Amino acid sequence: MASQPGIAVGARVRALRAERGLSLSALASAAGIGKGSLSELETGRRNPTLDTLYALAGPLGVPLASLVDFRDGAVVADEGFETVLLHTERTAATTSEVWLLRVRAGVTRSSPAHSAGVVEQLVVLAGACRVEYGDQEIDLGTGSHGAWPADVPHRYTATGDTDLRAINVIVTPA
Repeated sequence: MASQPGIAVGARVRALRAERGLSLSALASAAGIGKGSLSELETGRRNPTLDTLYALAGPLGVPLASLVDFRDGAVVADEGFETVLLHTERTAATTSEVWLLRVRAGVTRSSPAHSAGVVEQLVVLAGACRVEYGDQEIDLGTGSHGAWPADVPHRYTATGDTDLRAINVIVTPA
């Protein structure tokens, strides 16, 4: 059975899909997920994974935070990776999301391309990581900061023996 947050996320995905005039089949195809899985997510019978949320955010043209209804404290997790929404700031020009990331040492988190113009920034609080995007990569250690275009597929790998703790800021143009 899905959790209350899972039910709320499913309802939000269903509402966004309806607002955009997308059929269940069309969104599932665009997101690269099964129609049955999307149906179960929308009806609250399945909790969303981070991979699924990222896959849906792109075709829906919304920031990840909108899928959790911009609820501070919302937690989205997968194996070895957890992110907590700390704050969302929305203006006429942008939506800025601030997430606390926790990535187990050695774990890689891949993300599909976000909407056009999206930029991500990472401030490493503890541990180290490599961020790869396009044909570029940056290595970040404790206390360092990096930024990259997130409208291309990208990934983070927690390097070394220490789990990565970082602040991730995602800025999406309106």
